[in-house]
Amino acid sequence: MKSENKLWRMWKVLSLALSIVVRVYWYRLRGKSQWEKEKLWEQIGKEFKETLFELNGVLIKVGQLLSIREDLLPKGFINQIQDLVDHVPPSPWEKIESVLEREWGGPVSSMVLNIDQEAIASASIGEVYKATLLDGTQAAIKVQRPEIPSLVKTDFRTLSIIIWFARHFAPMPKGFINFKMLYKELKQVIEQELDFSKEMSTAISFKQRFKGHANVKIPTMYPELCTDKVLVMEWVDGVRLNDRKAIGLYGLNGQKLAQELFRLFLPQWLDPGIFHADPHAGNILLQPDGTFVLLDYGMIGEISKRDSAHFQNLLEGVLLKNFRKASEALAELGFLLPDASPKTIEPVLKEFVTLDMEQFKQMDLISVKKEINEMVKSLPVQVPTRFIFLGRSFATIEGLVHTLSPDEETLDVVKPAFMDWVKDGNTNKWELLMKWVSAQPLFQTVQKVRQLLDMPEKALEQKEHHQLNEFQFKIFEGQKKHAYVIILAGCLGGFSGLAFDMEVVWKGSFALAGFGVAGYWMIATRQRNWLKKLKNGQLY
Repeated sequence: MKSENKLWRMWKVLSLALSIVVRVYWYRLRGKSQWEKEKLWEQIGKEFKETLFELNGVLIKVGQLLSIREDLLPKGFINQIQDLVDHVPPSPWEKIESVLEREWGGPVSSMVLNIDQEAIASASIGEVYKATLLDGTQAAIKVQRPEIPSLVKTDFRTLSIIIWFARHFAPMPKGFINFKMLYKELKQVIEQELDFSKEMSTAISFKQRFKGHANVKIPTMYPELCTDKVLVMEWVDGVRLNDRKAIGLYGLNGQKLAQELFRLFLPQWLDPGIFHADPHAGNILLQPDGTFVLLDYGMIGEISKRDSAHFQNLLEGVLLKNFRKASEALAELGFLLPDASPKTIEPVLKEFVTLDMEQFKQMDLISVKKEINEMVKSLPVQVPTRFIFLGRSFATIEGLVHTLSPDEETLDVVKPAFMDWVKDGNTNKWELLMKWVSAQPLFQTVQKVRQLLDMPEKALEQKEHHQLNEFQFKIFEGQKKHAYVIILAGCLGGFSGLAFDMEVVWKGSFALAGFGVAGYWMIATRQRNWLKKLKNGQLY
């Protein structure tokens, strides 16, 4: 297949990346409007999605992971790729059989009684087949696609080239995207999904964690048949969680199911440990008695005890209006870019937390949202992958809750589950609630009045600093534009001189292009140093 040709795959991705950079720079040089830029990103997103469908393999996963990074990428681009469906045609049975024989060290018939040769599910990384084990047990066998190992190296090598180019030349707003960390996170998550032995270990951990829950079923794993490319588990029947017709036939109460679903996931999000990061309707089946069946443990997130402690410090800092503690907790959680100082976000945290809600209701929400977005973009902040996964997990479950109980407010569904979690024997949770009560306006009247009196002056000061920084950034960007124009003009003149055999022209033009490259490099270096000082709080 053409999509499995390594050089062709690399050329396809690199040429698309280069065309994106050229078009974005061209739009900036021509001073296109924000609406025109948004349409450009929509077109780029469409082309990106079509390329991923053409190439398949690991790149589909890359697209899915990028689709949840709304904190980094343009909205028009995200809108085009957020509905990426991970479904590709299955591999020929002969190739799958060879994978099984290689992994099991013998013929397939020595390990299973029989196996259906037609896949019941086929995705970019693996395919699932139904089989009967030697003892007569029904099982599901997930097999890694045979071409994946060789394609992974090529695709990651290509992505590393793109990331390097983006770090040095991509015209991204504000210059605060950490491309190196983004690549590291993408690579880490995909490598985790490629190792089926890790997925087996995760499934076993989940089974142990929920062994006391009568309404939750985790399929049993068969470790003796599992490898890093083959996963064998118990076959479990059920219907998709969003199949309302089947739920009606079962005679189950949608509101009660929604509450139980939230009870199942809330401790995963709030307590230290691992959580299911991809709980869509196809990965949560429902049985006639209301039992939830959790499937697919390839994509998980983890909240460590350290994260949990820092998160509590963040909440305490916000509740008690100790903004230094809150900003330091954000830094410890990884929400600040490397080398950034927590001091840079203290004023913003204070403005958000002390904002009077009555005043907020009277504001123009559109202009407020725009100003907030601009302020956030100017800060050295990032969202770590584990918290992106946490947000994705919550948003997916919230959507399923609405599907199960469309007439019920989400808050009414969440409240009983949250109170059960608070009552679950952890005194720190009650202490946190008491601190929240003590931090309410009724107990903080004098402090609130002082903050409201200081707010206009501090808001004006913050806005002035923001405008100065934005002006300085635009100066750097303008200088880089001029250098880029010189590079383009030099290259154009140089190639024209070569074409017409005009030695003076091509030598002079390429010299001009070299001057432009040197100038661009010097300006970019000065800009990076300035941004570093800004992140460290050495500038306003």
